[in-house]
Amino acid sequence: MSTTSHNLAAPGTPGRVCGTTGLHVCFDAQRFIKLNAVSGIVFLLLGGIAALLLALTRWQTVHLLPVDWFYRILTFHGLNMLIFWILFFEVAILYFACTTPLNARLYSKKVAWLSFALMLVGALMTDYIILKGQADVMMTSYLPLLAHPVFYLGIILVAVGTLIGVFNFFATLYVAKRDKAYTGSMPIVTFGALAAAIIAVVTLLHGAVVMIPTFTYSMGWTAEPDPIWYRLIWWGLGHQSQQVNVCAMVSVWYLLTHIVLGSRPINEAVCRSAFVLYILFINLASAHHLLVDPAVGATWKIWNTSYAMYLAVLASMVHGFTVPAGVEIAMREKGYTSGIFGWVTALPWKNPAFSGTALSVVIFGFLGGITGVTLGTQQINIIAHNTLRIPGHFHVTVVGGTTLAFMALAYYVIPLIFQRDFIWRGLARVQPWLFGLGITLLAFGMSFAGSMGVSRRSYDIDAQGVYGPAAHLWLGVLGIGGVLAFLSLLIFVVLCVGTLFFGQKIEGRPMADWGTPRALAGTTPGSLAHDHYATKGTMVLTLVFLACFVVYYFANWKALADVWPVR
Repeated sequence: MSTTSHNLAAPGTPGRVCGTTGLHVCFDAQRFIKLNAVSGIVFLLLGGIAALLLALTRWQTVHLLPVDWFYRILTFHGLNMLIFWILFFEVAILYFACTTPLNARLYSKKVAWLSFALMLVGALMTDYIILKGQADVMMTSYLPLLAHPVFYLGIILVAVGTLIGVFNFFATLYVAKRDKAYTGSMPIVTFGALAAAIIAVVTLLHGAVVMIPTFTYSMGWTAEPDPIWYRLIWWGLGHQSQQVNVCAMVSVWYLLTHIVLGSRPINEAVCRSAFVLYILFINLASAHHLLVDPAVGATWKIWNTSYAMYLAVLASMVHGFTVPAGVEIAMREKGYTSGIFGWVTALPWKNPAFSGTALSVVIFGFLGGITGVTLGTQQINIIAHNTLRIPGHFHVTVVGGTTLAFMALAYYVIPLIFQRDFIWRGLARVQPWLFGLGITLLAFGMSFAGSMGVSRRSYDIDAQGVYGPAAHLWLGVLGIGGVLAFLSLLIFVVLCVGTLFFGQKIEGRPMADWGTPRALAGTTPGSLAHDHYATKGTMVLTLVFLACFVVYYFANWKALADVWPVR
């Protein structure tokens, strides 16, 4: 990685070029990528500690926390893991995507400072008031539950700060285009980040609409908002924020497979169209939290679950095919052409950036995708909605998918931005696998316990007296998975922080190689993008995915028939 300075698109804006990836780094953007990424990792650690406490409490044999602290930590965990960690890291990704791939300068340092300050102050305010015991309302904070005004003010500041960061991203894209910092079309990673930013604006505006009146009510300035209205609008914030994650995660997939393997989308126009489908339809996926809500009409529920949702699912299926297909083509072009899956065994599985990406694709697609589409079916939602199956689903999408992808990104971004090689590289190679295993076990425990009727957000199932040993067994699996996931998260934080302080400095040299497959001797470079047989391995994996989906989907209909007999 070279440290030689040169001017980027804007005169007088210094930067450098990475000798390994060839990527350009704007020094101004670098500062705020560091600040937001490090802050995100801190909140990830806080949320992870809370997750461990919750897992050991839901594990009935351990049952660690008292009831008041269970709901307090549940609130703390949800906001830190699903909101603060994700938003800080996504702002870092936005600053990276609008500068580095475009060879561009950051629009405004002052705006970036304002964004970061508001987000940090707001997150700390919210966490403080939760731990003080004045906001035991869980992440949804449904009215008429009421928290201290500082709780709502903190969330508002985080939302406003994030919005300011998003608009700094938009302004940077405009400046890059105006200054002709790049030629041709926008890179796919930046286009995906743009889609995420557009959805973020819609999401955060929902947050403003619902949180500001709730804050004024908590201060005694206005009347209580309608709880039904609150519930409907809140999911425009709560669930749509996870759709921002999906766009950012997919962008990371494209970026890392390209950096590690030289992979390219087999049809970039189709991939861009899939991101547009996200913008238009993925926000409607929040409806699966409202399918049992009497305030939402049946006509809209049917339209949503029968048509709108599947257009968003189509987008995910496009990305779920094009990413591994691009990887397969890249490997076959390197000469790894034996059989259907010869290219799979040659992949750099010891590279944590790649293994984290691959696990993210598999866990998000096979576990999160299959369960998500099923839970989005109105009839099945009736028996699943308030059970542990719901958090079982979103733990494999948000944690197993998004968080794992962001962890994978860190293994390249930290050397790129902080210019230090990772310490304890052997431990880093194991970390994504341990995290993926832990999250999978945790999600399995939640999902199977939920299938037995165990409710979500329930402190003590023994008090209900209706669950047998099998439910307790799966809650034990949940606890073991939570412990493994936390240990892996702790390893990740130690690796990142240790690298910042003790990693070997990169001084005008490439970063240490994680292990990238090279082209076999005698291989002639060429493009297999239009060879129908070049993706035969991906086609087989796709058929396996569809078979798993069919089996799981109809198993759920069988479960529905057992409790809702048709005569």
